[in-house]
Amino acid sequence: MRSLLAVFALLAATPVAAQPARPSETAASPDGQIVLTVSTDNDERPTWSLSRKGKLLIAPSSLGFLLTDGPALQRGFRIDSAERGKGDATWELPWGERRFVRDRHNELLVRFQQHESRGGHVMNVRFRLFDDGIGFRYELPEQPAMKTARIADEVTEFDIASPGTAWWITGGEWNRYEQIYQKTPIDGVATAHTPITMRLDDGTHLAFHEAALVDYSAMWLKRAEGRKFRATLSPSSGGPRVVRDLPFATPWRTIRIADDAAGLVASDLELNLNEPNKLGDVRWVKPMKYIGIWWGMIRGPWSWGEGPNHGATTARAKQYIDFAAKHGFGGVLVEGWNTGWNGGLFDFTQPAADFDLKGVADYARQKGVTLIGHHETNGHVANYEAQLDDAMKLYGRLGVTSVKTGYVADAGGIIAPGDRPGETRREWHDGQWQVRHHQRVVDTAAKYHISVNAHEPVKDTGLRRTWPNWITREGARGMEYNSWSAFANGGPDHEPTLVYTRMLSGPMDYTPGVLSLAGSNEVPMASTLAKQLGLYLAIYSPVQMAADRIENLAKYPRELAFIGQVPTDWAESRLIAGEVGDYAIFARKDRASADWYVGGVNDGTARTLALRFDFLEPGKSYTATIYRDGDGATYLTDARHRIAYETIRVKKGDQYKLWLAPGGGAAMRLHPGK
Repeated sequence: MRSLLAVFALLAATPVAAQPARPSETAASPDGQIVLTVSTDNDERPTWSLSRKGKLLIAPSSLGFLLTDGPALQRGFRIDSAERGKGDATWELPWGERRFVRDRHNELLVRFQQHESRGGHVMNVRFRLFDDGIGFRYELPEQPAMKTARIADEVTEFDIASPGTAWWITGGEWNRYEQIYQKTPIDGVATAHTPITMRLDDGTHLAFHEAALVDYSAMWLKRAEGRKFRATLSPSSGGPRVVRDLPFATPWRTIRIADDAAGLVASDLELNLNEPNKLGDVRWVKPMKYIGIWWGMIRGPWSWGEGPNHGATTARAKQYIDFAAKHGFGGVLVEGWNTGWNGGLFDFTQPAADFDLKGVADYARQKGVTLIGHHETNGHVANYEAQLDDAMKLYGRLGVTSVKTGYVADAGGIIAPGDRPGETRREWHDGQWQVRHHQRVVDTAAKYHISVNAHEPVKDTGLRRTWPNWITREGARGMEYNSWSAFANGGPDHEPTLVYTRMLSGPMDYTPGVLSLAGSNEVPMASTLAKQLGLYLAIYSPVQMAADRIENLAKYPRELAFIGQVPTDWAESRLIAGEVGDYAIFARKDRASADWYVGGVNDGTARTLALRFDFLEPGKSYTATIYRDGDGATYLTDARHRIAYETIRVKKGDQYKLWLAPGGGAAMRLHPGK
């Protein structure tokens, strides 16, 4: 008995020494604050974890895939080898929130080899660590055990080590990304689209997303248990959610990491993880402001379809072109110009009987305005693809340099071509098939020097760097919801939530500038007049609409003048005051002049901010023309139209106390000199 106890004591004292050590690889961000560890667990599953400033952020989390036709790429792996690298370069955006972007990172490539008994696969994972976050992707090289990957789902995990708050929308709903953001504890999230933003209890801010989504299904984040999330891919009608021949790389899975909300907004993580511009000289891509025959259909009484109230008539289009030319707008969007709105399938080259497409395009060009095209598919993408080249070629011939595409569809999803001629099938808005479709549209448009503004799109993942003609997208609940109910957009909190969630993915065609603050049947909007101007600074897009009908815009000459002045292309952008979901005030410098613009939006709580002009050039004095909420303004009553105007002199280091009304906002132009 005594000898048996001695044996037990010996075994208890030496279990670690008796087990072979599992190798691990580590890497750090350039500033050393973010540290990555890659290893395998007791079940020989690849894992990764992340710490920042010595504190665990992501607990050990699994990596891998489930396949539909073979063993999972999940267990039986060992680390075969690793490579390290680094990069530090500055590159130029042809248009954007800033002109120059710095890409400074350290890289770790880990090669995992699976035991033959488990399938014998090779799976590489490439990590890039930046001072403001991390991105990683899978790379499946050519290998005898697999020629084509048929992916049922990913088992990529994110086990968040600390509690906190999350802002998110539900993944997989029929209305895509057009939902009101929820604010819950992290462990109250179900399945979420990305970006999903979190603020940990210690103040650390995180935003989970993806970069370079090409020929792959979009990633949703599904909470598995506690604060552990697992990637799940948008479904496909064909079984596997992704089918790719080897070799290939997945999109990057990304996390922005910052001490505060401003740090999240300032990050260029996803842009840096995309490939450089593939289109070459893109001076034909023109940022601009535009008006359109649209709000009259949204709020009535005009119709998209032909008939007595048809919106897109030749006469009305010319009226809008005249207004655009007079007030400095670069384009006019004409929706409902083509046949098909009265039923059946859309024809993307045949204008309605009361619309002279060539005549209107020629008239616009003579006035120095461009006609903005419109391709609404109603979700019938099979019909659109059959006409895609002819439709883009027509626009190219007419000098139409930009097109707004649309994919409005009900719960049935996208209608895609079937396997046989004449057959169709249903696909998800953000599945692999639709991701490929959007790429075909952008590629075809580029042939004819046309920019694409996609509505009901696949989310932005930084692809505008690679294809700069993908100039903006919708991809969230936009201004049109305000036409139907004062709270259809979730009230005044919606826009200051978008800044820190949806806007982290890229530009949004939110369509601000409804100066009448009224929707259908004069439904009041949850906004002040000053907030409509602040939206031009808070919700970035290189093409910005003044969405109201032109007779309403004309009633507000001062506000219209500001909209005409405010740029859509910036040299610098900084969030100078803001908190997630509460308020957001930006300072942005015009790329074409020495002017700065300051402004943004507020939620439903009145507040006073002390804005500092620390961003201004030293030694210069600026004239600040200010549009702010008037005394007593509030989105809740007719006082929403109260606005105050002010002109002051400011210089670097000065401070300005700005009062923001409930549902309010502000805008300023800072011009050097008198």
